[in-house]
Amino acid sequence: MPPTALERQTPELPDIDLRLLDDLAETAGTLMDRHLERSKDWYPHEHVPWSVGQDFEPGEVVGDPLLSEAVRSSLIVNLLTEDNLPYYTLALTQKVGMNDVWGAWTRRWTAEEGRHSIAMRDWMTVTRQVDLRALEDARMAQVEHGFLPATIGSVADLFVYLALQELATRIAHRNTGALLTDPAGIDVMSRVATDENHHFLFYRDLVAAALEQHPSVMMAAIERQVRTFEMPGTGMPAFKEHARRIAEAGIYDIPTHHEKILMPVVMRDWSVAAVENLSGAAELARERLVAAIAKFGRIAERVRQRRSERT
Repeated sequence: MPPTALERQTPELPDIDLRLLDDLAETAGTLMDRHLERSKDWYPHEHVPWSVGQDFEPGEVVGDPLLSEAVRSSLIVNLLTEDNLPYYTLALTQKVGMNDVWGAWTRRWTAEEGRHSIAMRDWMTVTRQVDLRALEDARMAQVEHGFLPATIGSVADLFVYLALQELATRIAHRNTGALLTDPAGIDVMSRVATDENHHFLFYRDLVAAALEQHPSVMMAAIERQVRTFEMPGTGMPAFKEHARRIAEAGIYDIPTHHEKILMPVVMRDWSVAAVENLSGAAELARERLVAAIAKFGRIAERVRQRRSERT
């Protein structure tokens, strides 16, 4: 069967990006096979408590009064992040195209991510967790704006960013679910977080393989992404206020980022301190990277100290 018009789309990339894609294609295929073996299909409509739903009057404002502002903010940010899926898919296809294993992975990833917003929004709607009119206004603004990370200029940067971002999103979903009291909401957030974890494992191990084959290129990319990383909610309406509440509640903050991402993934899983055969520029990038992570650690300790003094 001839390729479709979509599958024929191939991005124009620098030589190093094309080499990375070629050299990592076999690894990506292996990781995708592992992903398909481990991941389990689930059906959003089976996890939403439809029986508690009721009609809405035009203009009616709803929202669970017992839900804390921090959890409400986290639910909104998490859902709007999932709503931004078209732009994440765009970012991927601009770098890896739609051919071969890269296109197959992007399409599978997009299909799995799509059910996250379905499940989360349906649950929030029937249980009236948040102000749904305000949520829809925010969704319109978010999707019209279309967030794309400004620092993913290369394939190497894209893979590193996605590894960090998928894990950050998994943590945010799981920590949000842990603060809910509604069993259906806990279940939905857990299932979404599980999907995100499978996606994280794909990119974590892809970056690890890339470090072995192209250590200097990947070290520079890791340093850039650690230094400039932004949660995918950046750019959405009222994000700074939402982020402040989320951080103060410990759902996702600097200590979380340092303890759950930078140390276990960058320092341990990718073993950046032990990577060999680096160019001079990449060696300098590693020095900056290690220094940046140490700085994150000091900031995280100050945050923990301030919190302990308030309690």
